[in-house]
Amino acid sequence: YKVYKSIMGHPNIPYVHQFTREGEYNILIMDMLGPNLSSIMEAQSDGVLSVKTTLMLAMQMIDVMQHIHDKGFIHRDVKPENFLMGVRNTAPVLYLIDMGLAKKYSHDNKHIFRKTNKPLIGTVRYASIDTHRGIEQSRKDDMESVGYMLVYLLRGALPWQNVPADTTQEKYDKIRIIKESTTLEELCEDVPEPFRAYIETCRDLGFEESPNYAAMRGLFSGLMSELGVEYDNQYDWM
Repeated sequence: YKVYKSIMGHPNIPYVHQFTREGEYNILIMDMLGPNLSSIMEAQSDGVLSVKTTLMLAMQMIDVMQHIHDKGFIHRDVKPENFLMGVRNTAPVLYLIDMGLAKKYSHDNKHIFRKTNKPLIGTVRYASIDTHRGIEQSRKDDMESVGYMLVYLLRGALPWQNVPADTTQEKYDKIRIIKESTTLEELCEDVPEPFRAYIETCRDLGFEESPNYAAMRGLFSGLMSELGVEYDNQYDWM
């Protein structure tokens, strides 16, 4: 609730009305939202989203990530289940939810230190390579996770999904190895070039470096122009 209150005021952040307790229950009252991107994908006949729809979503994702970063927070759990569409008048709007793992990366304009041997926080499928390596997360890791999610929306799967393992740690280790050994060309096969360039840009960022959000948006707006598609809020499911 405290994180929501700190970051509200952006069109892609839902309005939170109240936090209260009723007996043993904590209650967070927020605007009603529509389906998340995971359930939307499952409802598609081919289980993927079009390039046009993904590009419109990508622009909103970058906008909202920039907003929460500007407020001094990192999300740390970027995944399709945490991005929901609106309802009725806000049906074309993509909302970011679930601030349970969010963390302040900046205190009094001082960036947190780069620590190592950290446990993996977030959803392993979309975790950055540095997160797998136990490095403290920063803005670059949120943005890298967005990249993996965008490829997932376009392809319907990632190379490191459904890895068999006897333990959670073994699964994490196997996924890290596949993630490290899969080239971006292999990961982004049959996906337009700007998506590969985006992930490469994220991986090249320094720990304390501020992402160039405008340039990232430019990759995708440029592709929209190249393809001759308009940002008209007409998604695949509409």
